[in-house]
Amino acid sequence: MRNAWHGVLARGVLFRGMAMSTPHARPPIRTIFVAALAALAVLAQASAAEGPPNRPVRSMTLPEALAYAREHQPAVRAALARVQASEADARATRARWTPYVAATGQLLVGTANNTTASYLGVLGVDLPRIGGTPVSATGPLDGYPSTLAAVSLTQQVFDFGRVAADAALDDVVTGYQRASAQAQEMGVALGVEESFFAVQAARSVLRSSEEALQRARVHRDQAQAGVKAGLRPPLDFTRADADVARYEVGRVRAEAGVVASQAALAAAVGIPEERLDASGGSPAPSMLPSLQASIQRSIELDPVVKAAEMQVHAQEAATDAISARLRPMLLLSGSFSGREGGAPPALPRDAAPHGGWVPDIPNWDVALVLRIPIFDWVTWKQVDASRQREEVRRAELDLVRQGQTAAVQRAWVAVDSARKAIVALEREVQASRDNAAQADARFRAGLATIVELTDAEALRVTSEIQLALGRFDEARQRALLARLIVEEP
Repeated sequence: MRNAWHGVLARGVLFRGMAMSTPHARPPIRTIFVAALAALAVLAQASAAEGPPNRPVRSMTLPEALAYAREHQPAVRAALARVQASEADARATRARWTPYVAATGQLLVGTANNTTASYLGVLGVDLPRIGGTPVSATGPLDGYPSTLAAVSLTQQVFDFGRVAADAALDDVVTGYQRASAQAQEMGVALGVEESFFAVQAARSVLRSSEEALQRARVHRDQAQAGVKAGLRPPLDFTRADADVARYEVGRVRAEAGVVASQAALAAAVGIPEERLDASGGSPAPSMLPSLQASIQRSIELDPVVKAAEMQVHAQEAATDAISARLRPMLLLSGSFSGREGGAPPALPRDAAPHGGWVPDIPNWDVALVLRIPIFDWVTWKQVDASRQREEVRRAELDLVRQGQTAAVQRAWVAVDSARKAIVALEREVQASRDNAAQADARFRAGLATIVELTDAEALRVTSEIQLALGRFDEARQRALLARLIVEEP
């Protein structure tokens, strides 16, 4: 699943640094909201920030971070464990074809009114076998001991598709767990990519803030020299000094943004350290497939859609498995036993030598049993209920496909608009830098005031940060689209 919090967190941290380093910029309400969220993240990372200032921070490239997350992220490991559990369930169902061996030891006291009947005990009808005792229509109520020691083997001969139906259900459930695990793994990868890009963007904001601070200090020194020489009014120095203080605050908060984004990256990757830095460059922007091709690919390949389809198949398989309970079953049973009963026999010479307390009279039997359900109203109603749930699953599948289409459309439009905006932002950065250079030259020549220079610097810093954020948005939206259409990162 998509880790949206990392994206919001990183974006909030970036705008938090921007808001203080560019006093003349007016970020929209959305950025103020995410900045408030970022403040919570900065507080949460206070313990990390208070550590030794020169403590090295581990760094990874994007491929390294993705590979580590696939192996160690708890969410991925839990999803894979669920797949293994489903596979074990399927093996347990198929194990019903193996023989069943059981043993018993019994000491029984009861009446012995014989009817000369021989029978096998059936599940749910537990009757002791009584033989060799006198026949009596109205027998006495005296109790006699009986002992039994036996071992029995039961083998399913033919089940008319019962086990196959249950096994098919287990296989579909395993397929659903595999699709869910793939979706979880891709969601973790998306969170890693977003956090990785956020670290890079936070570093770009920090770099712009540090460069702006350096230029502000140079301008303050120039203004101070002009005031001492009597060439500039004291207002120029105080305004320049205030700008230096403002950019210092912006740099401090930009540094906090880098720390918070590194902490988010560490959590996304699943490393034991508190922070993780991003090394190496971002992947080169890839071609944007057509919108229709993106939608078609997402519907066919996205594991979220596959999981919803598997839920439909699983419910259909569950209906078949419930229906299979109404089918007959053919069993082969064989046993060997030793028994002795203390009841008086029909002939005195057949009296039990130990009074029924030692099971030393051997017996064996082999039986072929056909068990046929005749009337099972509860199972029939369970089949009807399962078929109703099939309709629910099909409706949910349609809803997932519809949502997937809308998500692909939003991501595709966001990537397209972000790439178009980057072109304009790059032009804005170049123009603002030229404007700042002209304002600096005019200020050095005494033709411009500190207000003009400050406005030019604020425009430059704002445009540079906006370009960093624009590139972050483009990379994040492209990663989201790649996740939706199942492209390799």
